[in-house]
This record gives sequence, structure tokens and C-alpha cells, in this order.
Amino acid sequence: MNPDTTTTGGGLRGWARDLGMGVRFAVGGGREGWIRTLLTAVGVGLGVALLLTASALPAIQAHRTERRLAALAAETDRVTPPTDSTLVVADLRTSFRGQAVNGTMLRPDGSRSPAPPGVTALPAPGEMVLSPALRELLAAPGNELLRERLPYKDAGTIGPAGLAGPADLTYYLGSATLSPETGGHRTPGFGVTRESEPLDPKLLAVIVVACVVLLMPVAIFIATAVRFGGERRDRRLAALRLIGADARMTRRTAAGEALFGAVCGLLVGAGLFLAGRQFAAGITFWDVSAFPSDVTPHPLLAALIVLVVPLSAVVVTLLALRRVSIEPLGVVRSNEGRRRRLWWRLPFLLAGLALLFANGRFDDSDGIVNPYLIAGGATLFLLGVTLLLPWAVDAAVGRFRGGPVPWQLAVRRLQLSGGTAARAVSGITVAVAGAIALQLLFSAIQGDFMKITGQNTKRAQLQASLPTHDVDTIRKMIDGFRRTQGVRGVIAGIDASASRPGPLRKGETFTPSTAVTIGDCRTLGELARTGPCKDGDVFVVRDHTGAVDDSYVTKTARPGATVDFAWHGLPGEPPTRPRLWTVPKTARTIVSRPDPMGMTSFGIFATPGALDAKLLDGPQARAMVKIDPDVPDAVERVRNTAARINPLTRVSTLQNIERDNQYTSVRTGLLVAATATLALIAASMLVTMLEQLRERRRLLSVLVAFGTRRATLAWSVLWQTAVPVALGLALAVAGGAGLGLALLRMAGKTTFDWSVVWPLTAAGGALVLVVTLLSLPPLWRLMRPDGLRTE
Repeated sequence: MNPDTTTTGGGLRGWARDLGMGVRFAVGGGREGWIRTLLTAVGVGLGVALLLTASALPAIQAHRTERRLAALAAETDRVTPPTDSTLVVADLRTSFRGQAVNGTMLRPDGSRSPAPPGVTALPAPGEMVLSPALRELLAAPGNELLRERLPYKDAGTIGPAGLAGPADLTYYLGSATLSPETGGHRTPGFGVTRESEPLDPKLLAVIVVACVVLLMPVAIFIATAVRFGGERRDRRLAALRLIGADARMTRRTAAGEALFGAVCGLLVGAGLFLAGRQFAAGITFWDVSAFPSDVTPHPLLAALIVLVVPLSAVVVTLLALRRVSIEPLGVVRSNEGRRRRLWWRLPFLLAGLALLFANGRFDDSDGIVNPYLIAGGATLFLLGVTLLLPWAVDAAVGRFRGGPVPWQLAVRRLQLSGGTAARAVSGITVAVAGAIALQLLFSAIQGDFMKITGQNTKRAQLQASLPTHDVDTIRKMIDGFRRTQGVRGVIAGIDASASRPGPLRKGETFTPSTAVTIGDCRTLGELARTGPCKDGDVFVVRDHTGAVDDSYVTKTARPGATVDFAWHGLPGEPPTRPRLWTVPKTARTIVSRPDPMGMTSFGIFATPGALDAKLLDGPQARAMVKIDPDVPDAVERVRNTAARINPLTRVSTLQNIERDNQYTSVRTGLLVAATATLALIAASMLVTMLEQLRERRRLLSVLVAFGTRRATLAWSVLWQTAVPVALGLALAVAGGAGLGLALLRMAGKTTFDWSVVWPLTAAGGALVLVVTLLSLPPLWRLMRPDGLRTE
């Protein structure tokens, strides 16, 4: 035989020839071949698109952070003098119905004052330049309250260089009166450089495990997609053996078909990624958005994806055929009637735990996290869970006997091809198992990243601070809040300080001083235990907690003592004119109580009738607002009142718990990634189920032709999915709990929160149910007599 036409041979030449023949079969296989290739390409393409997106996440975060820092006012260690190239800025940050609106007030000091990134010219007083997203929000119907809060003239648009993302709600407002004395600060320009804080070891471990959990389902689905069309492929391989090909050549030919589908999947995935990249600006997950130019895969990671995906298609196909005997008259699978072995699957679980424990504990800030050990351990453990699924399906369905006709059809199908059914749900199994472990760790460590603020949200829900020393404006703010619709009560006072008049005494390095608070009886009753109170009363308040040295109060504020409200400044500054006032001898001494902010007040408490606020030097406003939850948009109305009085008024929400910024960022990133992974799992399961139905089209048509009811077949398909899914979810709960316990031990935690397990399990089951319902219309279409046609 001519060596050029021999069907045997190895080496690179033989591999290239056989792989090329498989590619030709895939291309020239007619309609059926192209449908199989299309399904494989779609399946692989979905996984590749998500992998490319994952590889672009570091670039997205880096670009967002870079633009955000570039838009911040430059920070200096010294006081910046006014020049022709400086400007005064002030923060106008607010919120509207849960969405953060970032505003900045600007006043240039000269003609060469720099503009923020993305802004071509500084806005004139009373004008604003704003982001496209904020302009859309202002124009949206039902947002009259926001338009009332920002009634300025629209003078331009902020370009992408000045926005962290396209969904950012940002604006710059021009001012003619802003100064450091009225709440602003002078800066030479924009752009700051900040070194990122080292990530807490527990959060780093969460990120490493999350990467494994989110990417393993993608790898499993790609490995499943390249095995589509197994039955028809077997018949083609048998025909090859009939014309003289040996077993090695047939396996390599099959690998060539899978290789072609994987390469097509790469192209489909790249196309999906590029198409989705163009719509990135219109997609926002958990308040995170990106410009299309940000979505750029890391070159090395993209090259690795292009290399590994086709290679994995070849390897998976060769491994799948190693226990298949391909003969000229048919294909015999050597595992028919042979039980799957358990002994070689368990070591993956043990090896994964061993790698995790080899890392050691990371229960404090000095803990060491080796990402390779943790990633390797989590990967091996979840791989062990995946490998246990086919064994669990075979062990369970092998014991099923009897039952209704749909149940018997489903059980028999599972007994004949349990491995195929297990592969179809392995992705959801590993995803749920990993998510359970991740949530167990996350719920256990969240207390380390939360701080109890001590704020009482039952007494007040909002706090307002006004950067002004004008008493009339402060009174206007208090009256305005009380008249605002939806406000139940206002705890508002005017704060200042008082010192003992006269020179320093022996042993004193500074003049003793104490706080002064002016408010009505209702306000003072929220800050101290005043008892009976009327306008004109004065109190001397001592701190009952012991956190403040009472000697400062007793030395300065005592009945009959004279105090000075004038601010004496720093050493070396010229003295100011005294503002003397005598504490009435009738003043009662009382003890303080925490206010709604959790702070304790002390010193001199006076009602407006007893002390004229105009005597105070540099008074500060303090207001805490209680709103009526039954009034729609009561919070927004309070914010509008504050902005109408002074745009620089800061309104913040009281909260019992404050989260760490790093924890919040990691949590947001995980939610975004989990949403994308769940979407991929749903799409991949649908593609897999459609491929399996297509493979069984002739069998379904035969059963219908013999009189089997379509409802019977539909129920059988449902049971064929439900049984592996139930077993997979049970295995996911057990495996996820095991991995979660190992991670908890490493984090030094003992709390096991079962409440996070069941929602994830229910979500996995609901996802499978939705996919099954979506597959029913194609099932009805396949159960037709024309499915018996063949060529």
C-alpha cells in the first residue's frame, strides 16, 4: 500500500492528517453535521465569551479607578494660596431614590483655572455640566423632585474621561460666591494618586475561591459542548473502520471534528464578546458600568483561552473514546453493565482538603493566603464533587423499579446513559456547591467588616450638617425642615464652644473650654435628661458615660460662672474681642444621654430665650430628622429642603451598621460575576438539552408512531432532568457544606449559617425548571412522524 494513502501511522504528520479528515467530515457532513457543529460552537462560544469577559474585569476595574481618581480635587499638605490657576471646590454629593449623585461646586480664582477631566470649560455661576446618565434621569417622568433639587441651567456634557462609568450620575455646578470660609477648599487642579490598601487575607481568600467557583462551570460546560453529537459520530467512526481505518485513526478523526467545533466556538465566543462589548455602556450590574473601551481582555489570558479551548476539545474527545470499542459493524461501549468505581473519585476530595489546610489559617490581618494552594484545593474538591455525580446517578437509578410509564421511560434512559445526564447537570452542581461554600465563608466573616455605629434609627433617620456660621441661616434650616412634608420631628441645635475668661493659670497649657448647645426643650430633651423644661432655662450637662473629663465642665460651666464665647485662635494669633456671658445661678446640673447618632453631649445647654445665638463665635448647625415612612419620597423632600437652603448642606442617612469599603467592593464584584455565571449556566443547560433532544429525535418519533402519548414523553423528559438535578443538588449541598466547613476552619470561624444554603439550592432548582420548560416547545416539534425520515 502506498504510504501516502495508508490508514495507519503516527507522529505529527499522522495527527495532522487525521485531524484534518475530522475537520472535513465536520464541514462536509451535510445538514446534520452543520447542526451538530453549530450547537457545539454555540455552547463553546458562550463559555469563551464569559472567559473573555472575566479576563477583562481587571482592566475594567483599573480604568474605572483611574478615571475616578483623576476627577478628584488635588490634595496638598499646605494651604493653597489663590492664584490665577487655582480654584475653590466643594462637595455636593447627594442621593436620589437610592442612586448616588456626585456633584461638585466650582469657583475659579483666575482665567487659567483648570477644568475637571471630561469638561471643556468651567461652568458659569448658576450653570452646570452633567453626565449623560444624569441628564436622562432628570428628564425621566416622575423625577420632579430631582429637577427641583437641581434647577440649574444645562451648559454642557461631561465626557467619558471624567466619568468612572457611563451610568455615573455626576455634575459640576458653577458658583460666584464659594470660598474656603463658606465651605469650600482651594486646590491647584484635579487628579490624585492613592496607593491601594492591602487586601484583608479573608477577603483575598474569598476572591480566590470565587474565581474557582465562577469559572469551573464554564470549563465543565465547554468540556460537555465538545462531546455533542455522540451517537451520530459513533456511526461515522464505525463506517471509517469498515473502509480500513484503525482505532487510533478513528479517535483522532473524532478529535478533529471536535477541534473544528471548538475553533468555531472560539469565533462565536469572540463575536459574542465583541458584540456585547459594544452594548457595555448600556449595561449596569449592581451600580457598576463600563465603557466599551474598558472591556479589553488581558492579552496573556486571551492567548491562553485561544490555546486551551481547542486543546481541551481534542483531549476530552480522546478521553471519552478510550473506553469505546469502535468496530466496522458498530460501536460497543465497554462500560455497559459495568458499575462506576468510587475509590478513584474520593482522593480528589481529600487532596483538595489537604491543599487547603496546607495554606494554614488566615483568621487575622497577619494571616498568609497562598492563592495557588487555595485555588488548587478548591478546584480539586469541586472536581471531586463533579466526579461523584455520575457515580451517584448510576447508583441511584440502578435501584429504581416499576412506576408509571413516564417514570419507567425516564429511568431506563438514565440507566442506559447516566453519564450523559450527569454531564448535563454537572455545571449547576459545581456552581451551587461552590456558591454554598462561598456564602458560608462570606456570612461568617461579614461581622469582621461591619461596625456597630450606635446610631438609633428609631429616633431619627437623617442627619443634616450645614457649613455656615450664620445664625439666621441655621434657624432658616431648622424651620424649613419642620415645615417639610413627611417630617415628623426635628432634633436641631446650634453648637459652639465657651472657655473660661482670663489668662492661663499655673500649670495650664491651654484655657479650659466646654461645648455650648442652643435648642428648644424638645431638642435638649433628646440630648440630656432635662426633666421639666421651659423656654429661658439653662442647664449644665455632665457626661454620665465617663468618656469626657468632667473637670473641663466644672472649671468652665457652673452656675454663676462667666464664660467667653470668643474663639481665641491658635498660639501666636492676635487675641479676639471677648464675648462674655454669665451662666444663670438657677441653671440645673443634669446628666447627658446619647443622641440618635450615638454621640454624647455635655457642657452648657440653653434654650433660645436664655441665650442669644448671635453671641456665639463660629456656630455650627446640627439637625436630625425623623420622617414619616407612609409619606412617599419623604427623604427626597428633606434633601430638597436642605439643597434649597444651601446647596452645600450635607444630608446623610443614619444606619445601625457600617460596612468596610473593601468588603463592599468585593461583595459588589461577586454579585456582578455571579449574575453573569448564572446566565451562562441557564443558556448552556438549554443548549445541552436541545442537543440531547435532537439526538433522540428518531426514538421519540418511533414512540409517537407506536401510539405513545406526547404528554407521556414530555413527563419522561422532565423526569430525566429532575432525577439527576435532585441528586446533583443533594451532592452540591453536601459538597458545599464540606468545603465551607474547611474554609471556616481556616478563617477561624465556627458559625455555620444554614440559612444561606437553602436559597442557593432553591435557585439552582428553579433555574433547571425554567430551562426544562423552555425545552418543551422544541420537544413537541421533534415528536412528529417526519422524524423517521433518513438518508
